[in-house]
Amino acid sequence: MNSLEHLIKIFSSLPGIGRKSASRIAYYILKKDKSFAESLSTTILEMKESIINCSICGNYTENDPCDICRDPKRDPSVLCVVEQPQDVQIIESTGEFRGRYHVLGGAIAPIDGVGPGNLTFDALVRRVEKDSVRELILATNPTVEGDTTALYAVKLFKDKGIACTRLASGIPVGGDLEYADTLTLARSLKGRIPYTF
Repeated sequence: MNSLEHLIKIFSSLPGIGRKSASRIAYYILKKDKSFAESLSTTILEMKESIINCSICGNYTENDPCDICRDPKRDPSVLCVVEQPQDVQIIESTGEFRGRYHVLGGAIAPIDGVGPGNLTFDALVRRVEKDSVRELILATNPTVEGDTTALYAVKLFKDKGIACTRLASGIPVGGDLEYADTLTLARSLKGRIPYTF
């Protein structure tokens, strides 16, 4: 295998990048001057060396604890529980959440050998007790694994007097019923809310 084929293979192993896109990226890099490739590789190496997981929430950060955990304006009594660090950034982009986060590091998936012990539930329990958490927002993905993970968290805290809420899911804003799959439509019906004037 030559170096171009090897690079295409590496790029195509990235999530969301097929062989065609990987080829385009590789050929683009070939067209650029050498300094571009050097800058790209240096940036990737620097990122791998400087970014760590926050010792409190598990989010990616260059400073431990992360900016969110250090922010005194954040409400430590409300924790948003997510599967992966990238989920934090997605929720932060809304500008609506002023609590703190807890990253589980995945979702319960017995078929893949991932059980509760492989995730950061122990750290979550310690945080809930230490920070007097009153609400857990379970922002796991609306999948079988995400639902299983959320249900496990609810059972874990059911006798502790903590409100466990789940992100609403259903028809997206601007979406048409015609294009909604049956599972999304069923979730929308179950999660309906009163219409207020």
